Amino acid sequence: MLVTRGGIAMIREKVKEFAKTMPTVKAPFRLIILDEADNMTPDAQQALRRIMEMYTTSVRFILLANYPPSGIIEPIQSRCSLFRFSPLPRDAVLGRLREIASREGVKVTDEALEAIWDISQGDMRKAINTLQAAASLGGLVDEEAVYRALGKVSPTRVRAIITEAVIGDFGKAVREVMSLIRDEGADPLDIIKIIHREVVSTTSQLKVPEELKPKAVYIVSEHHYRLLRGGSSGELQVYGLLARIRRLLREGYK
Repeated sequence: MLVTRGGIAMIREKVKEFAKTMPTVKAPFRLIILDEADNMTPDAQQALRRIMEMYTTSVRFILLANYPPSGIIEPIQSRCSLFRFSPLPRDAVLGRLREIASREGVKVTDEALEAIWDISQGDMRKAINTLQAAASLGGLVDEEAVYRALGKVSPTRVRAIITEAVIGDFGKAVREVMSLIRDEGADPLDIIKIIHREVVSTTSQLKVPEELKPKAVYIVSEHHYRLLRGGSSGELQVYGLLARIRRLLREGYK
């Protein structure tokens, strides 16, 4: 039996009823799998605890959770063996995505696969869902299609704007950022995260000197924090951040 997002009614009714039923085949026990168990309410978890105690000889429970230490109550944790699964390595994720794309007849570029890896970071389910969403748009699955399917702006495009703002025409870059946020609905927080990656990257066109990176990262963190706190325009935070990075690098190059 597989249960997803069970509330107390689900636990008391379906899970308990299933646990009470005797196996119809020759099996030593029945198996109940609860997906996203850390999303259950404390009351539902207490009810589950009692069921686990009552049917310990005839039922085995598998609880799948994203944040088990903080999301699962201690009495349940003490009755379980904990198995932690690390994110999958990059090559394993990309290899599986290529296999799926080949079987499904989906044409996907290497840049799109790299974008999916950057988004999923080893979460295979998220990677497959992202590929499926991008493929549903029709046509070739490229980097642009991946980010369009997720409602996000392409990092390649943002990187070009960042480079323009820092070492090129700042006014032109500001107008492009304005268009991204106001017209295309880009999230200022996503833009700030891409700026952070560009600042610390060794392959970025910004070529931030190593001795300036700590200061640049601190500047990024200030604007990130202000945006998370709210009360200030995300658009203005992006403008201010780009202006400060531009000033820092120009002064550092002298």
